[in-house]
Amino acid sequence: MAKLTLSVDEGVVLRAKQYAKLRGVSVSEMVEAYLAAVAEPPAPAPDAVPVLRSVRGVLKNADLDDYHKHLAAKYR
Repeated sequence: MAKLTLSVDEGVVLRAKQYAKLRGVSVSEMVEAYLAAVAEPPAPAPDAVPVLRSVRGVLKNADLDDYHKHLAAKYR
């Protein structure tokens, strides 16, 4: 396990320690979990999903006024 030295505002450190204590974890565990989360590779883009790719662009020329009229009629 590697060591990491951080410079953090004292107030933030105090609040982080209180938060960690209430949850039964250490500040180191919280920082590690955060760094692991932000270091994850990005999720695939939504258009990479085949079903989304198949419907992409179908509403490009949609008329919002027609849609609002449809909703108004539907929910009378």
